[in-house]
Amino acid sequence: MFDEFRIYLELGFRHIADLAGYDHILFVTALAIPFGIRDWRRLAILVTAFTVGHSVTLALATLRLVSVSSQLVETLIPATILVTALGAYTAATPQRPEHPVTRSRYGMALCFGLIHGLGFSTYLRALLGDEESIAAPLLAFNIGLELGQLVILCVVLTIGAALVPAILQRRRWVQILVGVTGGLALMLLVQRLGDWS
Repeated sequence: MFDEFRIYLELGFRHIADLAGYDHILFVTALAIPFGIRDWRRLAILVTAFTVGHSVTLALATLRLVSVSSQLVETLIPATILVTALGAYTAATPQRPEHPVTRSRYGMALCFGLIHGLGFSTYLRALLGDEESIAAPLLAFNIGLELGQLVILCVVLTIGAALVPAILQRRRWVQILVGVTGGLALMLLVQRLGDWS
């Protein structure tokens, strides 16, 4: 039982941290763009909103209670990254926690989490095959995803703290991250739209 839990925990971690399937890394990075280490509480709430969203659809789709075309989901995922990156640029200026733009980002993270959960579920369902009991693998996989997500956030925030303001101005750092995440997301989106033809 413990061995199975550990296996799915590792699979969840590897799935989100896999450089070959970097779309999820890009999304988590895009979420973190407007935040510095001092803003970790606000970022934690934002990431929790994303977690709630993808946990819901990961469970529903893995249990086969919801079914959505994997091609549609794989096309929507880079669109969510692009929108998140562009939104991060406008959200990067200091704001009061109650500012409506900040609240709208939490709602956006929740909704986009629903889409990413469907993407995770395609992979998890392929791993599970015809296993009768999927509750423990589902939980372990989800915890693994969260651990991987936290590692990505720590890396982005640590690099940002090392570079800003010693080497780069905050505005320039934000522009670089928006350019990289948004540019790669646009490339993925065009590629996946091309798969429809």
